[in-house]
Order: sequence, then structure tokens, then C-alpha cells
Amino acid sequence: MSQANDLLAQIPKTEKGLPPVHLWNPDFCGDIDMRIARDGTWYYLGTPIGRKPMVKLFSSIIRRDGDDYFLVTPVEKVGIKVDDAPFVAVLLEVEGQGERQVLRFTSNVDEFIEASAEHPLRVEIDPDTEEPSPYLLVRSNLEALVHRNVFYQLVELAVPREIDGQQWLGVWSKGVFFRIGLV
Repeated sequence: MSQANDLLAQIPKTEKGLPPVHLWNPDFCGDIDMRIARDGTWYYLGTPIGRKPMVKLFSSIIRRDGDDYFLVTPVEKVGIKVDDAPFVAVLLEVEGQGERQVLRFTSNVDEFIEASAEHPLRVEIDPDTEEPSPYLLVRSNLEALVHRNVFYQLVELAVPREIDGQQWLGVWSKGVFFRIGLV
């Protein structure tokens, strides 16, 4: 784990908030054997990283440029593989109802995200299987795959609404209606 530890040692310490990876433009140093599986498990050299504090630290320095994912410090940028999305929304809390409803998600790395215009929900439909894959924007261009159990909670909260002559089922959060499927 020495290559990964070397990378972690380069992260500036901040009092709160996430490191400003969007401001850092170090040289690309190549890919490392790190992967985030679809279920949110992080792997290093093919072995799951079992220490959640380490996963949380790595997740704070992830950046997406185009279709590629990187861990970025002020002096180093290394490529990693992400099977689907770098985060998973694993819990949902609902406050209020109707258009005033607020949907609060918790990610697998304990980040809290409220679905809103700044953090939209979207659903991709697999063209072959027609299986839905719901996503929530966590930050910048990084998304969380919404866990199946959480998606079922969203479906239970869904209400119909006509948009452009089509009937949609969707959910409200912070005054925004998010489509989750056609009626």
C-alpha cells in the first residue's frame, strides 16, 4: 500500500471541507491498480480496502476529467478505474411532503447530499434490459449510484406529473421535480 500511502501524504490538511482538487493541475503520473466497484467497494491491488477512514480520504481527492477518474494531490495525478459511479447513495431521509419535500441522501463515504437543482437526480435506462440505474450528483461531475433499496423508497414517494404531454412519475426535492420513469 506504499504507493497509495505516498499519495495520501501529499494531501494538504484543511480544517473542514474537501481539498480543492479542481484547482490542482499536477503532472499525470500514470495509472495505479485501484478500482471502485459498482457496489462502492474500493480495491487496491485487487484487494478490498477495509479501512473506511482511508476510503473516505481517497474519496475526498477523486476527480473526473472527461470519462476518466483520477486521484489528485497538488503534486501528483494518478488514474484509477471506476466501474460505474465513484459513490453509492445508501440511505435516504425524507423531510416534508409535496413540492416542499427535501430528500437527503447519505453516501457510502458518509457524505450528505440533498437532491436539488445543484444536486439533481437522474435515471438511466439500460436499452437492452430496460433496468433503471438512478444517479445523484454528489459534487462537480461526480455521481453516486442510488442503491436499489433507496431507489425503491423513491418509487414509493413518486407522484405523477404531466410534462410535455407525457405522464411521468417522479419525486420532489427542494422545489424541483425529478423524473424517475414514465407512467
